[in-house]
Amino acid sequence: MPNYETITVEHRGKVAVLTINRPEKLNALNSKVHSEGVAALEELKKDENVRLLVITGSGEKSFIAGADISEFEGQTPVTQRNTFYEASLFNRIDQFPKPVIAMVNGFCLGGGNELALACDLRICSENARFSQPEINLGIMPGGGGTQRLTHLIGEGRSMEMILTGDMIDAATAEKIGLVNHVYPAADLEAETMKLAEKIAEKAPIALQLCKEAVKFASRSNLDEGLRREVDLFAICFSTEDKKEGVSAFLEKRKAEFKGC
Repeated sequence: MPNYETITVEHRGKVAVLTINRPEKLNALNSKVHSEGVAALEELKKDENVRLLVITGSGEKSFIAGADISEFEGQTPVTQRNTFYEASLFNRIDQFPKPVIAMVNGFCLGGGNELALACDLRICSENARFSQPEINLGIMPGGGGTQRLTHLIGEGRSMEMILTGDMIDAATAEKIGLVNHVYPAADLEAETMKLAEKIAEKAPIALQLCKEAVKFASRSNLDEGLRREVDLFAICFSTEDKKEGVSAFLEKRKAEFKGC
């Protein structure tokens, strides 16, 4: 794994932790974070030792406090569109084949919230704060906020967050389904890693197919989703991990999944 300027990547057994490392800017997303994040995801995707990815921000104040607004000056419609289009960090996280957990510590605003939305699970500390404040700059979310947020929490709640730009606290985020769990700040990392390690012990191919099926469910109709589920379910029966899982169950022992 190469050395990066704006992110760090740490391997903890089967779990990789990618940290946005710009604490002096509250981990705001700039073009360098986007390009380095995409590069790191490509490396982690190919690493068979990594079964799950955790994404977080450096320090206790902020997960990601949005985009680096200083980069907005001088941007043209074309350059901004290219930054947020198919090769964006948000879409690469969404399409990452392995499970991704956002560990949200502090401010999770604008592009930060959009990055968290692109993850599969969101775990936050009690001091976390969430918003889509783009409306206050005379613009709108451009990294998936209007789409992924609406899919996750519904049209009415999404509309209110986006049209007002108001910030919500961790308890409210959990209540409306924006986050999966809320923990005291001192326990956030330990609890997130506990969940990450639990998931990382599962069969890697089955994890990938489960993720694909669930994401497809929110982007298709029921009939299409059911057909996709059956196809992916059948693929599981071609794996050695399926044989190991069944054998372990019948023999009353813990399965040792290999990812094949």
